[in-house]
Amino acid sequence: MTSLLNDLSLAAAFSLFAGCALVIGVVGTRLTGIVDDLADRTGLGEAIAGTLLLGMATSLSGLMVSASAALADRPTLAMSNALGGIAVQTLFLTVADITHRRANLEHAAASLGNLMQGGLLLCLLSLVLVGRFAPEWTLWQVHPVTPLLLLVYLFGLRLVSLSRDNPMWRPAQTRDTEPDVPDEQAMGRSATRLWLAFAGLAALLGVSGWLLERCAAVIAEQTGLGQSVVGALMTAVVTSLPELVTSIAAVRRGALTLAVAGIIGGNAFDTLFVAASDIAYRGGSIYHAIPDAVSLWVALAMLMTAILMVGMLHRERQGPARIGFESVGIIACYLAGALTLLLSP
Repeated sequence: MTSLLNDLSLAAAFSLFAGCALVIGVVGTRLTGIVDDLADRTGLGEAIAGTLLLGMATSLSGLMVSASAALADRPTLAMSNALGGIAVQTLFLTVADITHRRANLEHAAASLGNLMQGGLLLCLLSLVLVGRFAPEWTLWQVHPVTPLLLLVYLFGLRLVSLSRDNPMWRPAQTRDTEPDVPDEQAMGRSATRLWLAFAGLAALLGVSGWLLERCAAVIAEQTGLGQSVVGALMTAVVTSLPELVTSIAAVRRGALTLAVAGIIGGNAFDTLFVAASDIAYRGGSIYHAIPDAVSLWVALAMLMTAILMVGMLHRERQGPARIGFESVGIIACYLAGALTLLLSP
């Protein structure tokens, strides 16, 4: 199977790439309803379910792309997919903001959990930069920052959970705020069937991501675009499609907190792509095997996240083009990053 994928023609690679994108998009749509029901059925709440379930499941295809690329000695593709995915998923939140016409999404979905997840994401991205500029020390070809990423992520999730049970800060409720209230219909659904459906759809995303990485390698080599461009602007976009469709679907269901939590929680989980890639990569520290053009996406992702958090704290009801100022800033950052990458030698 692997040898057949390596011998793909460019046309076949693009066709399979498009097929995987379709599967990822459709599965992502189905996942939203299931996770929203599980959030009510299990009592997790939308913010926690968005991080633990929706964020992780929709990130599986991207995880497979990065880990497979690193194992195949393609560190630039692995890291550009991981870091580009965080940036494009933040960009997708602006699409969800446009979809919610009643008020700015960050105003209506104000949540302590989402703010804490944003802070966690900034910490994790900072650790990636620390690994990039720290000495190239490794133990069994793994950089010390890699286990730190996992520990900080787990500790952060624990803090988010504690803040939900005993919050020390609450957002002001306005007429546009959508509270996280359990759905009576969801409470009547079988938890076992919901979990089985969730596991099956998540597995489909993982397989699609594995196939996608093989296609991306062929496209990068045969078109001459390079692994940075293909990873950051192609595979990152495709593997992030579940976040786009789930966010829009959540907004339409009225699950606004879930829409924002799915993006921020998915981004926090996506930093673990870097850890998985470093473990899979056998050429030493993967942090030191990437060009500066890819490292730029770490800084851009941090900037976009910081803008998003400021927007959630400021809570502007209506901004330019009926979206928040943070959405305008995020769009500008992403376009600047994409242009810089395309113009890089």
